[in-house]
Amino acid sequence: MGAYRADDDYDYLFKVVLIGDSDVGKSNLLSRFTKNEFSLESKSTIGVEFATRSITIEDKVVKAQIWDTAGQERYRAVTSAYYRGAVGALLVYDATRHVTFENIERWLKELRDHTDGSIVIMLLGNKSDLRHLRAVLTEDAKAFAEKEKTYFMETSALESLNVESAFTEVLTQIYHVVSKKALEGGNIQATLPKGQMINVGSKDDVSAIKKGGCC
Repeated sequence: MGAYRADDDYDYLFKVVLIGDSDVGKSNLLSRFTKNEFSLESKSTIGVEFATRSITIEDKVVKAQIWDTAGQERYRAVTSAYYRGAVGALLVYDATRHVTFENIERWLKELRDHTDGSIVIMLLGNKSDLRHLRAVLTEDAKAFAEKEKTYFMETSALESLNVESAFTEVLTQIYHVVSKKALEGGNIQATLPKGQMINVGSKDDVSAIKKGGCC
C-alpha cells in the first residue's frame, strides 16, 4: 500500500457515477481503473458500491470517488441518493448488445433530471474487444454523443483499452469546470483557510475542493 497516498492527501474530491444497463461491464471498468483488475466471473452488483483513486491533473491531486450501481430495475429506488453530488458520469453500453445502447437515452434523461447542469458526461461503448459480435456502430454512438453534447470513447475492460483515458478525461474536464467556477467566483484560493471544503455545483454535497493557501 506504500504507493498509495493517504486518504486525506488530495486537493480535489470528485464524485463520479457509472450508469447503464446490467452486465455492460460497469464493475469491471471500475475495478480496472481503481485496482487494475478484471474478473470474468464478475457478478451483478447488488445495490451500490464505490471505489476511489487519486490522479494528478495540472500539479493538483484529484481524488475520484467512483460509484457503481446495479443496472436492474429493482434497484432504481436508490437514484436520487446515488446521483446526489455527482459532478461526472460514465454512461456505459455494451457494444455487442444494441438494446443497451437504445436504453442510453433513458439513462441520460434520468442522469440530467438528478444532477447539476454542469456535470461532465462520457458515453462509453464497452466490450470493444469482441469485434466479431459488434452490434453498435462506432459512427452511431459518436453521432448520439455529438447530439447530446457528451464525450465518447470505446473501451475494453478486459484488454484495458481506453479505460485509463476515459476516466482521466472525465476527471480533467471536471477539474476545468471547477477551476472556471472558482475563477468566476473570485480568488477563493486566497480567501479560504487550509483544509476547508467548499461545495461544487448547486446540488453537491460530496464533491469538494480541499483548499490550501494561495499559490
